[in-house]
Parts: sequence; C-alpha cells; structure tokens
Amino acid sequence: MILLSVENVTKHFGPEPVLDGVSFEIRPGDKAGLVGPNGAGKSTLLRIVAGQVDADSGRIVKHQSASLAFLEQHPDFTPGATLWDEAKTALASLIALQHEAEELAHQIAAADDAERMRLSVRFDRVQHELEIRDAYHLDRKIEQVLDGLGFARAGYHQPVDQLSGGQQNRLLLAKLLLAEPDLMLLDEPSNHLDIEATQWLESFLAESRQAVLLVSHDRYFLDKVTNRTLELFHGTVDSYTGNFSAYWRQKAERVEVERRAFEKQQEYIEKAEDYIRRNIYGQKSTQAQDRRKKLERIERVDPPRAIQAPPMGFTPASRTGDIVIRVEGLAKSYDRPLFQDLSFDVLRGERWGILGPNGTGKTTLLRCLVDEERPTAGRVILGSGVKIGYYDQRLSGVDDDLEVVEAVRPPKKEFNIQQRRDILARFGLTGDIVFQQVRSLSGGERGKAALAQLAAQDANVLILDEPTNHLDLWSRDALEQAINKFDGTVIMVSHDRYFLNRAADHVLVVEPHRFRVVEGNYDTYLHLTRNATSATNGRSSAQSNAAPDKSSNAASGEKRKRKFPYRKVADLEKEIFDRETRIEQLHQEMASPEALRDGDRVRTLQQELTAQQTALPKLYEHWEEASELN
Repeated sequence: MILLSVENVTKHFGPEPVLDGVSFEIRPGDKAGLVGPNGAGKSTLLRIVAGQVDADSGRIVKHQSASLAFLEQHPDFTPGATLWDEAKTALASLIALQHEAEELAHQIAAADDAERMRLSVRFDRVQHELEIRDAYHLDRKIEQVLDGLGFARAGYHQPVDQLSGGQQNRLLLAKLLLAEPDLMLLDEPSNHLDIEATQWLESFLAESRQAVLLVSHDRYFLDKVTNRTLELFHGTVDSYTGNFSAYWRQKAERVEVERRAFEKQQEYIEKAEDYIRRNIYGQKSTQAQDRRKKLERIERVDPPRAIQAPPMGFTPASRTGDIVIRVEGLAKSYDRPLFQDLSFDVLRGERWGILGPNGTGKTTLLRCLVDEERPTAGRVILGSGVKIGYYDQRLSGVDDDLEVVEAVRPPKKEFNIQQRRDILARFGLTGDIVFQQVRSLSGGERGKAALAQLAAQDANVLILDEPTNHLDLWSRDALEQAINKFDGTVIMVSHDRYFLNRAADHVLVVEPHRFRVVEGNYDTYLHLTRNATSATNGRSSAQSNAAPDKSSNAASGEKRKRKFPYRKVADLEKEIFDRETRIEQLHQEMASPEALRDGDRVRTLQQELTAQQTALPKLYEHWEEASELN
C-alpha cells in the first residue's frame, strides 16, 4: 500500500526552479527524513504535500483511506480553552466513535433480529477500531503526550492564550501526536523542546505505527527516528535506505562512484576530441569523423551529485598556560538562582561542551567567562597568554549596518580586503554577497559571517554559544572538523547532541541545584547516566522492600554524606569503561569453541564475569556520588 505518491512536482519562485521534478513514495511504516542544504526547498515541499501551497506542475496522490496531518506553525486555538481542553480536541474522532458505539448499543437492544444483525456488524467494527486506537484510556493518552513534551501537570488548566510562543508550538505538536494520522508531516518538530522532551519525542515517533515525513537539522534526532532518508538537492530527490548516519556513509560512497564514472568518461571524451582535432583534416579524417559521430551519440554521465560544504578553519592558536580557565565557586542569581558553587578547570587543548535544561543559565555562564556578566559569587581566572574569541548566539558581534566584508574586520588589526574575502570564502560566503549589508543576510549566512569574524580574531580560546544554529547539516559537519583541527581550547554551549558527540571531549552538565563534569562526549554522559539510574533504581527497590518505613536523607532535607571514599570522576569513568570492555571480552571468550571444550576454563570465565558484573552497580553508584559531591 502506498500512503503518498509525489509525482514529478515542480515549483518556481523566480526564473530558476526550487523543485524540478520531485518524485518519491511513502509507505506504511516509513520514517523518512527529508534533508538538503538551506534553501533547497524542504519546507516548500512539505507544504505542497500538505496542500498548503500549490505546485506548478506534477501530482500529489494520497491513498483514499489515508489521513495526513501537517505540523502547523501558527496556532489557531479555541478562545478561552485550557491546555487540557485544547489537547483533547485532537481526539474528537475517537470521542465521536465512543458516542457511536454507545448509540449502536442502544439501537441493538431495541432492534428486531434482522436489524440487530446489521447493527451488530457495525458495532463490532467500531469496537475493533476503538480497541486498536486505545480509545478507552483517552485521559492517559493526553497525560502521556503532555508530560513527554514538558508540560507540568499543574498547568493543565491554564488558558491557552496565556501560554508562551514556545508552549503554544509544543501544544500544536501534542495535538498532532494525539490525532495519530496515518502520515505525519513534521517540520523541525524538536524546535522549542529541551533535551529531555526531545528524547521523549524520539522514542514516541520511533515506536509509533504512523508513517513520518520529517525535516530536521537535528542529526541525532534523525538517527533515532528515521529508517529512510530523502535527499533534496538541485530540485530533485534521491532516496537512501536507513537513518541519517547510514545516509551520510552511502552518500559518500555514491558520490565517489559517480565521480569515478564521470572522470573516466571525461578522460575518454578529451582523448576523442584531441584525436578529432588532430586528424579531422588529415589522412585519418574518416576515422576522425567516425569518432565524432560516436561522441555525439554518447550518453553523457552527469557530474557527481556532491553537496559542497565550506572548508571552514580557524587560525593556528598561540600557546597558553596549562590551565586556560579556572572557575571557583561561581554563582549567578536574578530573581532565582541559575547556578551556584560552580568550580572546574579547563586545560589547554580541551574541548568542553555545556548542556542542560532550558533556563539553567548556560549562556549566562559563558557571559561570565568572557566578563560580559558579573557573577553573584565566585570568580573566573584566566591563564597566561589567553586570548578569547566569543561567538554570541544573537550574532551581535557582526554589525547589521555594515557590509559583510567590513563587519568581519577585527578591531585594531591590519586586515586588507583580500584577506577578509579569503576568510569569508573559507566559511562559504563568496561573490557579491560579501558587499551586502549584514541585515540582508539569511540566518545561516549571518552565522557564517560571525564565524568568519571569530576566525579573524586569532583567538586561542573559542567560546561558542549555539554555533550550529541556522547552519545546514553540511556546514555543521565542516564546523565540527574545524573545531577538531583547532589546536587551541574550545568551550561551547549547544543543544546539538550530534555536534557535542563529534566536537567535545568533556561535557559540563548544568542541572538545577547541581552540576557534573564528564570526561567524554554526549554519548559517554548518556551511557553513564542511564547505567547509574538503572543501578540506583534497582538498589532503591531492594532497599524499599527491605525497609519500607526508612526515610531518605533527601526527603528529610539533610545534605547527602559520602558513602564511598573520595575518587576522581575521571578515574571512576575509566574503571567503568575497562570493566564493561572486559565483560564484552568475557562473553566472546565463553562463546569460543576452545572454551566450550574446556569445562574448567568456562567455570573460570564465568566466575570472573560474575565478579565484574557484581562490581559495576557499586561503581555506578560511586560515580554518581562523585559527580555530585566532588
């Protein structure tokens, strides 16, 4: 069954087509990610599929029994409705089915035999539909979605017109998820979500039975949700099997094959044209004319469908002291505390990623580090030779009123126009665009201009606040490579987990009332946290069964005391990694034919495996304690 067929769709917004013969199909179970460079027409294509924009030509064919819903960007809520009431309107079809089932039951009770048979068939169909769609637990469905998207239960009865813009967008998403259409069209659904809500949405979409056509710049999200990737480039769509990471690998392989085929044909054409040029008027003119005819009939191989990213790169860093930044007891409060008693050292060459829920003060922390914000308590000490370059997510460092080529000029630096154009080209800004005013640029172009200005500062410490905002997937990849090649020190706030995985070697997790430092990337943090949570839940369950009347220190408000001797968090993480690696090795050794033929060997391996597995839960508990109290 084909839910949706897009057939040769075209769309122009000027002389050049944005969409130029787009064709693809969506089937039940497809979770398709639609990717492409900024300006490729992804949102336009979604709106054409949703029926909100007309195509110039081509067809959108939807299965007659399939329902389709598009994530709206502009709320149109019932005046005076509460958050709960508005969410419940998405279940109107299910509520109508419930009423129909009740009405059919009354009619069956009063009907004669012949009519009862007809009504019973309809009643059974309605009941089956209600059971499939879990229609007898509507309140639970609403709670599950609202909780998952970060709505507090205390706010369920808040009027919708009092919600913030971000909350209203989350409510639109909640209504779409509750409606359960056969095909969901989602344009950047993780916007306005913090990491916890994004993780919930990933799981919800991956486990749902609905098909999905999804546009997102969140590569981690695409990896978790999608099983197919559609690449929109130069007005057409190519299809790839698998999630974003699988697409990225296949794309590189496909481009390499296309490049070899193209170059091979170009080499043949050049030799043939050279032969024709040398012999067309000589003794071998017959052979030359024959080759010309063959050349005219040849089917030309297209150039490789490669999406070019700007090379990006930062100036080699001058040397600093070993300790680049020392933070001691840092705190910041406005009407409430954002963070407090924050202490850590950043060493030369390290790349720190900072993450945490919205409102925990991540940007404020960066502003304290660059001395644009005064802390409530504590201090920031810069090491010797430190020169900081700061990328502000508001992009206030590039003056809107200046031409781009002037806006990137650092103060007090001799930097001629060719040097400025060279550094702009390094970040993907070339041609006449460099003579436009900054205010005329798109968000992605302004972000690149700000990165170029940062690179021109010759800083040896880069402090970046959401540097991937507005960048397409290829520019993000280029920025990650530039950061990894940079020989200075980097501190970056980002909600882009894929970016943190590739660019960070330390993660500072800022949470309400505490913080923790993890040596590793986002996946390291996630792995340690999940295992620590599992170990803690198991331990709590056992303690609850053994002593149900014993109150916890947390509940009584007492400060947590150390249960384990002091150890560095990094040492604990290394031991956890070593033990988990050894457990994997033991499983492999026990499955080997040599071990299976040796009973004593199997018993020895099993004893070691048991010992390693027994030690891990306490190590996770020790790591959690050290992360909180060190």
